[in-house]
Amino acid sequence: MGDLTRMKILWFLMEGELCVSELAYKMDFNESAISHQLKSLRSAHLVKSRRSGKNIFYRLSDDHVKWILAQTLEHISEKE
Repeated sequence: MGDLTRMKILWFLMEGELCVSELAYKMDFNESAISHQLKSLRSAHLVKSRRSGKNIFYRLSDDHVKWILAQTLEHISEKE
């Protein structure tokens, strides 16, 4: 589940900031599984978080992460 799930999370976060429940809904996973993957992404400094009330919102750390993702997707597309 790990690597592919984390890539999907990063893909969704390219669109903008999302909370755990929104990511869980979009990906059809439970919130606990998403939170676990987000913890790994935070440890790798790929995402940042902020708390608003009971929700924690996540976003890509910076434009460099978005650029790396875009380059990865472009490279994958070229191989097909």
